[in-house]
Amino acid sequence: MTIDHAELSTDQVLRRDIPWETYMTTKLISGTALQLLRRYDKRSESQKASLLDEDGPAYVRVFVGIVRDIFKEETVEYVLALIDEMLTGYSGKVTGSYKKRAVKYLLLFARPKNESNGVMNGEASDSKSKFTTVDDVLRGFIDWLCSQLKDPSHHSRSIPIAVNCLSTLLREPVVRSSFVHADGVKLLIPLITPVSNQSSNPLASSQSNQQSVQQLLYETCLCLWLLSFYEPAVEYLATSRSLPRLIEVVKTSTKEKVVRVIVMTLKNLLPRGTFGAQMVDLGMPQIVQNLKAHAWGDEDLVEALNQLEEALKDNIKQMSSFEKYKQEVLLGHLDWSPVHKDSFFWRDNIKNFEENDFQILRVLITVLDTANDPKSLAVACSDLSQFIHHHPSGRFVVNNLKAKERMMKLMNHENAEVTKNALLCIQRLFLGANYASFLQA
Repeated sequence: MTIDHAELSTDQVLRRDIPWETYMTTKLISGTALQLLRRYDKRSESQKASLLDEDGPAYVRVFVGIVRDIFKEETVEYVLALIDEMLTGYSGKVTGSYKKRAVKYLLLFARPKNESNGVMNGEASDSKSKFTTVDDVLRGFIDWLCSQLKDPSHHSRSIPIAVNCLSTLLREPVVRSSFVHADGVKLLIPLITPVSNQSSNPLASSQSNQQSVQQLLYETCLCLWLLSFYEPAVEYLATSRSLPRLIEVVKTSTKEKVVRVIVMTLKNLLPRGTFGAQMVDLGMPQIVQNLKAHAWGDEDLVEALNQLEEALKDNIKQMSSFEKYKQEVLLGHLDWSPVHKDSFFWRDNIKNFEENDFQILRVLITVLDTANDPKSLAVACSDLSQFIHHHPSGRFVVNNLKAKERMMKLMNHENAEVTKNALLCIQRLFLGANYASFLQA
């Protein structure tokens, strides 16, 4: 029976015979590359390990060059299998130190080992056309991995292979930099989806492939955990939908390794920017409580959940009521939370609204121009009305920020709640503080 091409294992791919001589004849590989491949191809594990110890960077250049320059699917798969063999330490039969060496080969400066004589494999060390820097090697490989995430050459294998490679390579800071520079982070976000929602995923077409889907999800989340140590990547994650997706997955997943890596990622992100406030808004404290109720066998997961719980508690304590309100406004998540109608909140925090040249007021006025959600418009009108009522110069400040014209337009809004709060704000603008007690919030 014919083996489904999409289900071939690494070992099965490596049984192929690749016509390296033909590629040299057509100038797709060099004579030196052919020699290296002849020495390496079809050799034993120990022989390959020895060759990589001797000429690791040269082999990496050859492998990456083939992936970049040759488009025949069988050949690309074959070379990716060779790279996978390097990164996984020959199916676990070689110690973990070998895997570290294999990763290093992908990162080392690709130059002659013996710089004193300037020759390796018969080529001059100063030949720029023959040798490339680590940046060249990484850029080509990372760009190719990103291209597979963006436009897979195989409907079910390309994305898992690319993510698998990235989950190993992103352990290195220089790779994280290249990946972010290649705009690769956004390509991972859509892959963070609960397994139950992946019915359209080709990998999930049968029950037997559920494990493959879980593995892809785990390795994607592992990539995000590795990226959470790199500030430029964190800055991108802060502007994406990554956090709600991660929380949705961790809320529904039953796989310990998936839950563990997400919890570790959230723990890394929590102290950065507005992530802490977002986690609280998305109900993460309660989700952690629910997760802790499970009988997890993984001690690292239990410890990570305890650490995240404590970090969330500290975050909530550190954020005053005004800070929470400020984050809500800046994130655009306007809702009728209690502070919006709490007179004590407005009385105690009214001076805080003067920070950064009335930044919060300016954002609220921007909401009046840009929001489509009636609730956001109504809350923004109400907050501006509260400011006018409680601040000694409230009318002057709001008028000076050109809010009156915007309020006038909203008085004809189709939503009754918006109209009501816009009208109240206009009344306070015209009547002033002396008459505010006659108005109902």
